[in-house]
Amino acid sequence: MRYRPFGASGSTVSTLTLSVGLDALAAGPEAAESLIYSALETGINSYRLETADPVVAEVVGRALSNMDRRLLNVSMTLGTGDGRRNSERDFSAEGMTGYIDRALNVSGLKWFDTAILQQPAEDELSQPSLNALKALRATERVKYLGIGGDDDVLDTYVSTGAFDVLVTPYHVNVDWRIQSRVRQAREQDMAILTYDYFPESLNTPSKAANIAKPKFGFFGLGQRRNKNPLASVGTFAFLHETPNWSAEAICLAHAMTNPSICSVIINAADARRLDQLANIPERDMPPGLAAQIEMARVRTAA
Repeated sequence: MRYRPFGASGSTVSTLTLSVGLDALAAGPEAAESLIYSALETGINSYRLETADPVVAEVVGRALSNMDRRLLNVSMTLGTGDGRRNSERDFSAEGMTGYIDRALNVSGLKWFDTAILQQPAEDELSQPSLNALKALRATERVKYLGIGGDDDVLDTYVSTGAFDVLVTPYHVNVDWRIQSRVRQAREQDMAILTYDYFPESLNTPSKAANIAKPKFGFFGLGQRRNKNPLASVGTFAFLHETPNWSAEAICLAHAMTNPSICSVIINAADARRLDQLANIPERDMPPGLAAQIEMARVRTAA
């Protein structure tokens, strides 16, 4: 495992962050704890709670209880409810404070390194809510405030300078607006966590080969019938054609080549998949792949 500075905080985080939510509990709390033990063994010291569900917080806290808390980086997502049925988004002062206090109480974690507000709308953060967040920081129940999502309103939140962490999608074909947002956040010394490194638009050979192809009228009328053997050149088809590398591994390795990114958020249902992902930070991408990614990106943009 490799480690990077967590923004301007002075601490370091592993280049991979394990995301823990209700899916991780599908096989039971013991299996979820075992998964976190496996993550610790691979060197992962960064964990994200996907919701404010107290059961998730309890499982994570129990699994990490024997670690020096100062060596860990644990964040919790706010605005996604508590994971229960019919749970609603809640950015109210009472709601956010209650979620944090409840999670800290059942987990024994003492504090959360980051409280991540997941894609709040422009009018969802009232002044009382902002005051509550400041109070959470002042009492050291939360060290840093983060903002997450992919909506354009995040540009406004980043520009305020009120947040310490940006959580954003990032992949080989990410939109230029997100790239610009990442640069802006880095210039403000924000720590940057990324997710969705392997989007659905690239997860099969056909999707990856066709993402940059031109469209031909209604129902494909006007499309050439002769198949061009070089048609996939300049597309993302190579992601599924590189020897000894899976498409997902290439996408994950590419995300970690960006020095602005502190850590990439991953999901793993079992220890085997976790080990597969945890080995990627130690691998160097084959020569030429970076150029192929850039060629495909330019063609897509064009």
